[in-house]
Amino acid sequence: MTGDEAALDVRHAGLIALRLGGRWRGALIEGPSGAGKSDLALRALDAGFRLVADDRVATFASGGKPWGKPPAPLAGLIEVRGLGVVDAAALPFCEIALAIRCVAAPEQVERLPEPRFAPVAGVSVPVFDLWPREPAAPLKIRRMMQSLGVAT
Repeated sequence: MTGDEAALDVRHAGLIALRLGGRWRGALIEGPSGAGKSDLALRALDAGFRLVADDRVATFASGGKPWGKPPAPLAGLIEVRGLGVVDAAALPFCEIALAIRCVAAPEQVERLPEPRFAPVAGVSVPVFDLWPREPAAPLKIRRMMQSLGVAT
């Protein structure tokens, strides 16, 4: 990160990351409360991702790229529904490569969607809809990153 870190925008989301091309690249997971964001993040951890933030993500732009980190009180914590809030090994921050929008039902995910983008910290990022409860959801996020050339 450089010194041009702007004001933080805290979003109701989670952030998971993969080490790709020698650096940590992240997927911002957004959706309403109870949509399955934390559950998806938990399963992604078992699929090789690392936690950056759960429940809230402080986003900012630096060097022309969007970044995310956890608000200090939530660093290193993830909610496991039915168990509570537990410690998790977490990264302090990562670049945000794409955004995942959690949908309520699998039928809401288009089979062949047109490319979409949305601003994160004022920077445009690719956006994908995903049903978070699908068993293959963490693997789909990995493939989304690969299809964008993020995983090279």
